[in-house]
Amino acid sequence: MAQTTPNHTQTVSGWAAHDSSGEITPFTFKRRHEITGIITKVGGNVRKFKIGDRVGVGCLAATCLKCEYCEESQENYCDQVQFTYNGIFWDGSITYGGYSKMLVADNRYVVRIPDNMAMDRAAPLLCAGITVYTPLKDNNLVDTKGKRIGIIGLGGLGHVAVKFGKAFGHHVTVISTSPSKEQEAKNNLGADDFILSTNPKQMQAKKRTLDFILDTVSAKHSLGNYLELLKVNGTLVIVGAPDKPIDLPAFPMIFGKRTVKGSMIGSIEETQEMMDLCGKHNILSDIEIITTDQINEGLDRLVKNDVRYRFVIDIAGQSSHL
Repeated sequence: MAQTTPNHTQTVSGWAAHDSSGEITPFTFKRRHEITGIITKVGGNVRKFKIGDRVGVGCLAATCLKCEYCEESQENYCDQVQFTYNGIFWDGSITYGGYSKMLVADNRYVVRIPDNMAMDRAAPLLCAGITVYTPLKDNNLVDTKGKRIGIIGLGGLGHVAVKFGKAFGHHVTVISTSPSKEQEAKNNLGADDFILSTNPKQMQAKKRTLDFILDTVSAKHSLGNYLELLKVNGTLVIVGAPDKPIDLPAFPMIFGKRTVKGSMIGSIEETQEMMDLCGKHNILSDIEIITTDQINEGLDRLVKNDVRYRFVIDIAGQSSHL
């Protein structure tokens, strides 16, 4: 089904995740969907954007535009959704994501980056940011203040969730298995409290103290102990990556009036809304910049949990092989 796209007017070069040493490393690099850049060309029917605009592209590359979800600006739930990476576009060509000098995108899936936001630090918000923003919005935590919310995990998603929680006026508790994360959570990100989930005394002391918990951990883990942290009528939301979504039909589940829900990415409308709020509140991802020839080093460090909190690839960097 894959083919050269006849109406693309520029050639795009890609690259593989290896270096000049010849050493083969066992990594599969399949996500290429948090992309920011400057518009260099627009189609004849594009009205929202112009050459020179600062924009970003997240997970979505195409949807059917006809179903009830697309018509209600919830195209992220479209049954025919195709992603920016490893998706099949309208003409049958495969989408390869952002590991290239340029990207052709349908303007319906492009968002504007506010002028006061650094492009590199804004990039992870196009997936990690919207992934944690959507459940906060769905549970009325964007426009209301004063709730006690917990964030499980302090990584690429969790650190953004902490920033959102604080910006929206909530008491934020980070819940982690790593004692070292306490100082990061409180001193660097402004969290109000920290719970070491492997410490039974701390978990017991915080029983029934949280109105809402956002679980950002990708590894398999039990929810039982975390549910005990919720107040009666509290809600726990599990977020899932777009290419490995939560089994949504199983949710919501009720445990003694506590609710467990699943969530994934948001719509383009919500993504633009989130990006505008990030500009208003000066919310940016904490990142490290690497060039394309440093990618194996970055992946090695990622395996060791040695990144705070996202690597961003500078495709135009001097060391780039593109």
